[in-house]
Amino acid sequence: MNYFFSTLLIISSLNIFSQQSPNLQNVTLKGKIIEKETQQVLEYATVVLKDLRTKKLSGGITNAEGLFSFEVSTGLYEISFEFIGFKKMVLSNQKINANRDFGIINLHADTENLNEVEIIAEKSTVEIKLDKKIYNVGKDMTVKGGTATDVLENVPSVTVDQDGTISLRGNDNVTILINGKPSGLVGLNGTNALKQLPAEAIEKVEVVTSPSARYQAEGTGGILNIILRRSKISGFNGSSQLTLGNPDRFGVNANLNYRTSKFNLFTNSSYDYRDSPGKSSIRQENLANFGGEHFLNENRLSARINRNVNSLVGLEYYFSETSSIVGSILYSSSKDDNNTSNTSDKLFENRTLSASSFRNNNIKQDENTTEYALNYTKNFKKADHKLTLDFKLENSTELSDGFTLETNTVPNNAIIAQEFQLTDNYQRSLLLQGDYVLPLKKDGRFEFGFRSDFNKTITDFEIDTLNAFGIRVSDANFSNILHYGENIHAVYSQYGTKFDKLSFLMGLRLEISDINIDLITTHENFDKNYTKLFPTLNFNYELNDRESFTLGYNRRIRRPRSRFINPFPSRSSATNLFSGNPDINPAYTSAYELGYMNRMKKLTVNSSIYYNHSTDNFTFVTEETGDFTDEGIPIIIRMPINLATESRYGFELGLNYNPLKIWRINSSFNLFKSQTRGDFNGRNFDADNTSWFTRFSSKLTLPKAIDFQTTFFYMGPSKTAQSTNNGMFMANLAFSKDVMKEKGTLTLNVSDLLNSSKRKGTSFTPTTFSRSEFQFRQRSVNLAFSYRFNQKKKRQPQPQRGDENMGEDFGG
Repeated sequence: MNYFFSTLLIISSLNIFSQQSPNLQNVTLKGKIIEKETQQVLEYATVVLKDLRTKKLSGGITNAEGLFSFEVSTGLYEISFEFIGFKKMVLSNQKINANRDFGIINLHADTENLNEVEIIAEKSTVEIKLDKKIYNVGKDMTVKGGTATDVLENVPSVTVDQDGTISLRGNDNVTILINGKPSGLVGLNGTNALKQLPAEAIEKVEVVTSPSARYQAEGTGGILNIILRRSKISGFNGSSQLTLGNPDRFGVNANLNYRTSKFNLFTNSSYDYRDSPGKSSIRQENLANFGGEHFLNENRLSARINRNVNSLVGLEYYFSETSSIVGSILYSSSKDDNNTSNTSDKLFENRTLSASSFRNNNIKQDENTTEYALNYTKNFKKADHKLTLDFKLENSTELSDGFTLETNTVPNNAIIAQEFQLTDNYQRSLLLQGDYVLPLKKDGRFEFGFRSDFNKTITDFEIDTLNAFGIRVSDANFSNILHYGENIHAVYSQYGTKFDKLSFLMGLRLEISDINIDLITTHENFDKNYTKLFPTLNFNYELNDRESFTLGYNRRIRRPRSRFINPFPSRSSATNLFSGNPDINPAYTSAYELGYMNRMKKLTVNSSIYYNHSTDNFTFVTEETGDFTDEGIPIIIRMPINLATESRYGFELGLNYNPLKIWRINSSFNLFKSQTRGDFNGRNFDADNTSWFTRFSSKLTLPKAIDFQTTFFYMGPSKTAQSTNNGMFMANLAFSKDVMKEKGTLTLNVSDLLNSSKRKGTSFTPTTFSRSEFQFRQRSVNLAFSYRFNQKKKRQPQPQRGDENMGEDFGG
């Protein structure tokens, strides 16, 4: 099929220009188009009807769920179903005289003609759907050679703090899923483990701010669903990438796939070496110690060397055109060598030096995760009639061996302390899940399912010191063994339908939580059991083919994790401790959202206003322990508590603008305000915080087919009851060029061009005041080379205005 014929046929299919006779009756045709080999839906597939009497054409395209539905006049037609790179299916002499449901249409990948597919247009980096935002990783050059954390830094509505904390619309309680499920790729260290996942393994990230009842209720901020790459092309194909960078960086990644009509064998494996230097400083004033040591200045330098190996191997077997099973094994290993040096100067009130010390901390960590997963999918004859069953078993271990040496440098050179930190973490998780979707008449859909999560975590933490005789002894104040068990069982049901321009989805989820906390060292045991209902309600109203409104409500939960509950303190320095709180309870949030979308010819506008109200909200408070160091410096401790309430409301605006075929612009702006109310230990912790962040990205194709991309991000200032944070700016840029007849791509990118990504702020207690500056990582430069074999660099056709009908969950 040559370029001219392909283009002409697609244009003809997408533009309905036939004129219906007033004497003919209109009927509705609907169905679902999927790829036979993978059972994946095909968005923007075309349905072309040729009237055998008038020879005129009509038809439509599929939405994000692969569904199509449109009206035609009764008559005799030739009907074809097609998608670029797939073999066309043709139904001849079809007499259409009543409404007809074609059910599931299976299309086969056309590997012979795949190389004839011409580049039509590039898919946007950011897609705006009615029920979610989708960030396409492959189109963003600034994350080439990066990690999942780098990817999330560019996702709309998402921010990543200097310490790796991920927030959605300013809320750091975010649920992160991999391919729609919890995964070992998130790891024991939560979001820190995402630094082990290479960006090249990620296809896209879905941002869901108003989840339906199908999703687990955990995560008051919303859900980030990371979708990993898997090739859909038959035969043996794949891609590989080599990355070099400064600071020292070496990475290699391979994504391989072998597909036949009966099975699909796939793997995604990577190795990454990374040196990530950082630095920080703290200036603390002791407001109560007049006449003595009044100031404390700390300067820290950190060197973090990470060696990561990830390997995912899977096999998908097709029992028939409508059923398949997928089995996969994930192995992830991370070996880290982290060294932090801390220089502390203590000064009198007149700022003359009283004492100085040097503290060096070296921690070696070894984390390993193995995950086994099975998925069974059954598609029934009727479109969207589906059953899925999932099983996942994960085992993770983390061993940490640290040594701290602290010495005096002024007034004398003497050893203050030698400390050994040993941590042994073990986690075992089991997931069982089933989902059933039943389409009903008149665009209705009923769904129900179940899910059970069984989680067990064992943490063995020990701190040893050397006594006066040089003998290593355990410090009972900082050594403990914690057994944490969390079993969560859930059932849900939801129903949705569409009436003309209005669609809705309402659901109810029941979750039963059974939590056990066992402190082996002190022989203490805590049980927490609660059963809660989580309703959801989502509406979508289409004003016309361009404009739509969405309205959503859902109830969410934030459960305290083991670190928040463990009462044994851990310390980052001689004067700073962190402790969990065994009395902390879950926080509950009611979330409301009103959205508006307008798709114009070159501009798409997506805006929303939202309001969240939380009870028993988590807040971290800093208090004095009443203890002092040998030099008289007060020791402070930070811990989580339940405050009474938090109200959070904001406004979000997203723009996708394509002024030229060679130029794409994405920008977003988020303004939010939070109000916290509550008292603790006789102190009032009321706080009002207004903050905002904005992101701008521009991608331009220069002469010689060189792509140039810039990204700017600014986080506005913020504050809590005990701290304030200054604003932060970051700029990235990248150049990319296809080589070797488009089989290879060379990319050069610079992250944090101005080396300005630093968190600056202040914190205070009744007797202390501190200023801090923290830079987790510095400016980096990466050069990446990607090579594709048995693949054509494809670019999807641009969706036409008004193409997106009801997405998953009916726009919810």
